[in-house]
Amino acid sequence: MSSKNVIPMSHSGEGNVTSPQCDLCEHFRCTRAKDCYGQRKDRLNDYRSQPELLKLVEAAAKVEAQYYGKATRIEEILHFADEIGASHLGVAFCVGFKEEARLFCELMRRHFEVSSVCCKNCAIPKKTFSMPHVRPVKRENMCNPVGQAELLNQAGTGLNIVMGLCVGHDSVFFKKSNAPVTVVAVKDRVLAHNPIGALYSPYLLRRLREGPFS
Repeated sequence: MSSKNVIPMSHSGEGNVTSPQCDLCEHFRCTRAKDCYGQRKDRLNDYRSQPELLKLVEAAAKVEAQYYGKATRIEEILHFADEIGASHLGVAFCVGFKEEARLFCELMRRHFEVSSVCCKNCAIPKKTFSMPHVRPVKRENMCNPVGQAELLNQAGTGLNIVMGLCVGHDSVFFKKSNAPVTVVAVKDRVLAHNPIGALYSPYLLRRLREGPFS
């Protein structure tokens, strides 16, 4: 890793930014007053010129201030949706989370209109695009995040919520969704859907450091 790509956090932190690497910082003076990248004015202009973004950030800050350490993520989503005035929620879920999705949508419908779309919508066979199969079965359908996003776009949702979409499929959904997106659950079949658990396991951490491609 080239040292020129690292912001010298212990010094002025000024100059051209080619690759921000805040994880290497030892001080995090940004939590106080330091503008390490010299972009504060630009970002302020972004928020001031795009009120829809400022509305989201303000709503998130309000939820954080009121419920920090008190509310579950599901409760925070409820409050966030209310703060931004999203009366119609969309839920894009993996079919492997179908039971959790039913319960989650039931809870959401107590307060909002809810539309939900399963990942296998449209039933497109993987063989259509010569995609590899998980199991050697006669027919295996591909996940369709574009379809999930478009169906929720057509429904006119004000906030979309992702539940357990595969890595990569979630990226496509984020890209195609018209409404802002948040996540209630991420998929990790090995670690009971707790991906960060790998960082707390000495064995798994060693395996990660050795590299998945070795």
